[in-house]
Amino acid sequence: MMRIAVTGSKGQVATSLIERAGANAKVVALGRPVFDLTDRAAVVAGLEAVRPHVVVNAAAYTAVDKAEAEEADAGRVNGEGAGHVAEAAARLGVPLVHLSTDYVFDGALDRPYREDDPTAPTGAYGRSKLAGEKAVAERCEDSVILRTAWVYSPFGANFVRTMLRLNETRDEIGVVADQRGNPTSALDIADALIAIAARMKGDASPALRGVFHMTGSGEATWADLAETIFHQAAARGRRLTHVRRIATADYPTPARRPANSRLDNEKLARVYGVRLPEWRQSVAGCCDRLLS
Repeated sequence: MMRIAVTGSKGQVATSLIERAGANAKVVALGRPVFDLTDRAAVVAGLEAVRPHVVVNAAAYTAVDKAEAEEADAGRVNGEGAGHVAEAAARLGVPLVHLSTDYVFDGALDRPYREDDPTAPTGAYGRSKLAGEKAVAERCEDSVILRTAWVYSPFGANFVRTMLRLNETRDEIGVVADQRGNPTSALDIADALIAIAARMKGDASPALRGVFHMTGSGEATWADLAETIFHQAAARGRRLTHVRRIATADYPTPARRPANSRLDNEKLARVYGVRLPEWRQSVAGCCDRLLS
């Protein structure tokens, strides 16, 4: 049985991995306070105790707006912390799968971003995640960096759960309609991670290493995603909340969001044969669980 150590025990991806592990994988989640990404010795000791076949680094400082005022903290977790995990995986001689983000790009391109497009983060969170990518690539050759985006699930804090909460009391809500991306289910990410981990464990080919993009199939604006969620709620007897489409400028935030967060997933499909489901299908499944 494949043993996967995943960092970030309370996060959407770790929770999803534990649920999706099945009979062929055992997932051990590591998190604070015992497993602190910023403490190199704790990271090494924690991973050595698990003796995993593959490490998944899903832990991160994810408060995008807060990071603007706490860039050093974000950097310690997402940059230095990722480096500690990479060092520990290299020391153990096991593959590492590291999760990154669309925020490493500035969002100015007029097509989905490919893995070799130039990075240019516009905010503290994106800079910290890019530092993590560089640390992983430098310290663990046996690694895959998976960039994903717009992650939601039945667990934790995310856009789908927020919209369903607002749906309980609101007849109308303004939602940004000029940012485009790929809504991505953490449960779909977990299924893909298990398949990727199994391939990496059994095949040392350099072609399976490096940077890959992995998001839900199809694209949407935040307003499109909200409308889909509200229609799912209405189909289950809840009120139909109306979406008022607004511009990013109408909803100012401390961190600038990329106007184009779309990621091109063809490399992952070509190399690993992995393609995530169409986003509407996965959103429907998530809403079904949260509303049943």
